Amino acid sequence: MHCPYCGSRESEVVETRDSEDMDAIRRRRACHICERRFTTYERIETVNLLVIKKDGRREQFNRDKLKAGLIRACEKTTISVDEIDRIITEVIHELRGGDSVEVRSELIGQLVADELKKLNKIAYIRFSSVFKRFVDVEDFENEVKKLIH
Repeated sequence: MHCPYCGSRESEVVETRDSEDMDAIRRRRACHICERRFTTYERIETVNLLVIKKDGRREQFNRDKLKAGLIRACEKTTISVDEIDRIITEVIHELRGGDSVEVRSELIGQLVADELKKLNKIAYIRFSSVFKRFVDVEDFENEVKKLIH
């Protein structure tokens, strides 16, 4: 394990615990060189999901890509990184529980949007504007009207 601060491989685990969603082991590490602490997560490696994009292309599911999109949608809202991680974990559990390792990007977007709608309407609109590809103000207006009713 490389220290993210100095790049050293000399570190030790100072604390280990299960993550809140119980799908990973959280380890606090201390670097022997720069003495800074950092956190790593250990997850079970499972069969990779393939995402079928809107244009028909297939690519491996990327948790970090989904997290980056959620972080952008949730900027300046009350949604914490822990809540974002919980949403991602729930979506992944839902997808893995399906019949296929191939999932449509629309399904992923809808599952995330449904969770955001429960937590924060602004984050939901931001995420939906990308996911549903809003092209003009009327698209925003229609989605806001749906939220109000």
